[in-house]
Amino acid sequence: MKHLLTIAGSDSSGGAGIQADLKTFAAHGSYGMSVITAVTAQNTTGVTAIQNIDPGVVEAQIDAVFSDIRVDAVKVGMVSTAPLIRVIAKKLAHWKPQILIVDPVMVATSGAYLLEADARGVLMSELLPLATVITPNLMEGQVLSGKTIRSREEMEDAAADILARGIKGVLLKGGHLAQTADDLLMTPELVQWFEGRRIDNPNTHGTGCSLSSSLAANLAKGMELTEAVRAAKAYVALGIANGLPVGHGHGPIHHFVELYRKGGVNV
Repeated sequence: MKHLLTIAGSDSSGGAGIQADLKTFAAHGSYGMSVITAVTAQNTTGVTAIQNIDPGVVEAQIDAVFSDIRVDAVKVGMVSTAPLIRVIAKKLAHWKPQILIVDPVMVATSGAYLLEADARGVLMSELLPLATVITPNLMEGQVLSGKTIRSREEMEDAAADILARGIKGVLLKGGHLAQTADDLLMTPELVQWFEGRRIDNPNTHGTGCSLSSSLAANLAKGMELTEAVRAAKAYVALGIANGLPVGHGHGPIHHFVELYRKGGVNV
């Protein structure tokens, strides 16, 4: 069994953040561990409050896990302040996980902005260069590249610009394109598109968190990068197709479709 660590914020409604990461790890047959960077008051309609965890406590959580338990892969999600980003980058540079997926969470599905303005530069200069792959959506890709993205061609231009900033690999998610849901994987060695169909289901809360966690789990199990991306995309698409009508806004994706089917539970 692979051991996976998520470093991210907590979602009180259970659909995104730490909760989505741990569900995804479990769905992939992995043992999940967590370092909580923030506590959010959040539900399917939006984020109403954020309490960041003291950087010293975050550092202690990271050390507690790595000093005792083998870590096969790390996923980093919501880190909203410069001090938090610096301490996470420092500890990951020290512990050197073989696989590091960073989801540069800047804007929630509800539209709430989750990354403080002065933290963007620190994120780009100190944390993202450590990553095996980063997984921005189009809005985050625009911030990281400084370019407008409205087409596949502009996605390629933006991804190339992000790589030029010292990033090893970028999976730029095209779910916000007008006509398609195609994702672009770019590294210094390859450029590959992964086609996706747009699924008519409003329950998409936690898609980005779940995709990055699935990618981390797949890589930890030994999949090649392109295979791991394809499998992660398929996992999230299945979760969206069976999204749960929880709450009054965008409900969560279903993380355990296959498990429920095996147990004879109607999904």
